[in-house]
Amino acid sequence: MPSEQLHKLASLPQPSRSLSSRKPAYVRLMDDIKSAWPVEQACLLLQDLRGRLLSSASTPLKTMAKRKLRLFTLALASLTLPVMSMGQDSNAQPQVEVSQPSKPADFNDDIYYRNKLEYSHELGVLPANIPFVFDVFVGDNYTQKPLHYTLVPVFPSLRWQMGKLNGPGILRGNTDLTLTLSYTAIPRGPESHYEAFDLGFRRNFVHRNWRTAPYLEARTGAGFIDAQGPHGVAYAQGQDFTFTLMVGSGARYNFSPRYSMALGCTYMHVSNLYLSEPKYTDNGINVYGPMVGFNMRIGKPKHSFGQ
Repeated sequence: MPSEQLHKLASLPQPSRSLSSRKPAYVRLMDDIKSAWPVEQACLLLQDLRGRLLSSASTPLKTMAKRKLRLFTLALASLTLPVMSMGQDSNAQPQVEVSQPSKPADFNDDIYYRNKLEYSHELGVLPANIPFVFDVFVGDNYTQKPLHYTLVPVFPSLRWQMGKLNGPGILRGNTDLTLTLSYTAIPRGPESHYEAFDLGFRRNFVHRNWRTAPYLEARTGAGFIDAQGPHGVAYAQGQDFTFTLMVGSGARYNFSPRYSMALGCTYMHVSNLYLSEPKYTDNGINVYGPMVGFNMRIGKPKHSFGQ
């Protein structure tokens, strides 16, 4: 062994003989090298020693040296592998999962849904008289008749929700199909009552988790009135068979998925579409006023149908 390598080995700190004397020489050598040098330098030194020993030793010595060096190399490898794995773990970046915020549950999904049926009962007082609001489309002058009316409509209706909640932003909502058998009392005017069948649509504008929902609606129908024009009353209705046009808006408040109420304003037009002319003038009725209604779900709640 070269003098330089022997000098290095001689300079190593000597372990306590009381414990280390029982160990084989190659084990004591491994302990001394581990305590004196870093792992990288010890590996380089062992490679150099192995080459020199194998080149100068006899055959039996070569075999013994190979076995001892293999054991020593495995021992050093067991030291270096944990160090390398710790370095890799320190360089690894933790993976952070970014979850998308989910929308909160909307209790209105249990109120507005496809094929829901409701019974609706509405009552109104319409005392304000105005010209026909669509005169511009029929070519009439926008004037008001001198005979004034007050109508008190009573609307028992069946409402069928035609779809689930849909639409963007403030237009989100659903649509009702409304079937109405109406009775209208006439406390002011020459006629006394008016019965009709009406068909209409109501659009509910439903904001997420709001109990109050604005609405717009329109209805049209036909019915019979006790016309007094043929009896000589000026500006009264020209015949019994008449048509109805109504538009309105308001807000619905839901107490629960089953019960709700609505409050709004409705415009109501009654006329015979000039069928009484030229014998009797078609004067028509044009009034508006407040309406209040009560709604009740018919049948089982939504989850009972598995929707």
